[in-house]
Amino acid sequence: MPTPRETILTALHARLSSLPATALRGEMLPERVPADGLLILRDGDPGEPEVTLSPLRYHYQHRAEIEAVVQGTKDRDAAFDTLCASIGAVITADRTLDGLCDWVEAEAPQPVDLPVEGAASLKAAVIRVSLFYTTSDPL
Repeated sequence: MPTPRETILTALHARLSSLPATALRGEMLPERVPADGLLILRDGDPGEPEVTLSPLRYHYQHRAEIEAVVQGTKDRDAAFDTLCASIGAVITADRTLDGLCDWVEAEAPQPVDLPVEGAASLKAAVIRVSLFYTTSDPL
């Protein structure tokens, strides 16, 4: 049986997979970026939980990361903006991931342009996503 952390990350990945961009989890950046963009979900860091007793509960603010990448020269900025907006729309549509989390909150991206030798440059950002959830076991 998967842990609550894994269940939540799987649910977030499933939401990202519903977007036109290719959504991967924990993969390396491929040699080619799909035309609709690329999202790579990184598991991130659950951090130190707040603990309450009676009953024993661990309250996490887990920080996962989504790497958002587009490539090309034509309308790259607009494509990147659309990709980031679609991530935001997926998160705000269900901030509890069907009740798995208490709350899901994304931070604003800080885009960078990355030159690629012999190809169109990339526009990318890491979007940090805080996943607030409670579990009875820290593992």
